[in-house]
Amino acid sequence: MATSETDQLAALIHQKRACLLRLHQMGRRQLELIGDDRMAELLDVLAAKQSFLAELEQIERALDPFRSEAPDSRPWPTSDKRRKCGEELAECEALLAEIVAQEKQAETELIRRRDDTAICLQGTHAAGRARSAYTTEKQPGISQLDLSSEG
Repeated sequence: MATSETDQLAALIHQKRACLLRLHQMGRRQLELIGDDRMAELLDVLAAKQSFLAELEQIERALDPFRSEAPDSRPWPTSDKRRKCGEELAECEALLAEIVAQEKQAETELIRRRDDTAICLQGTHAAGRARSAYTTEKQPGISQLDLSSEG
């Protein structure tokens, strides 16, 4: 592998790290919005995340040719550049794990909120049925018995 290819690899890993950092920040914002029940803003964040996910996918495709090569066979201009690239790659892996955990947490919280809303709606529906059962509106063709006493 030529040094220019090694430089390209380092640049791609740097881009991946930057993209994952942005996705991680957006994940934190996503969790805040879910917690604050601000769903309209949440949808905006989710839409914005799509572009970063697409960018990450492009970076991963660009990294594909490097996956089959042995890391020790790559010529690096300096050992410092090799170390820095390795650190960025390790950070990418940690960020990715945190992003996956954020997504799972967001999903769990959204499911909980959905279930709470369903319970609330069921209660509202039941209250509406009970109210309807106690209303005394006269309906055509149905006679009502007056049990009030006078006098």
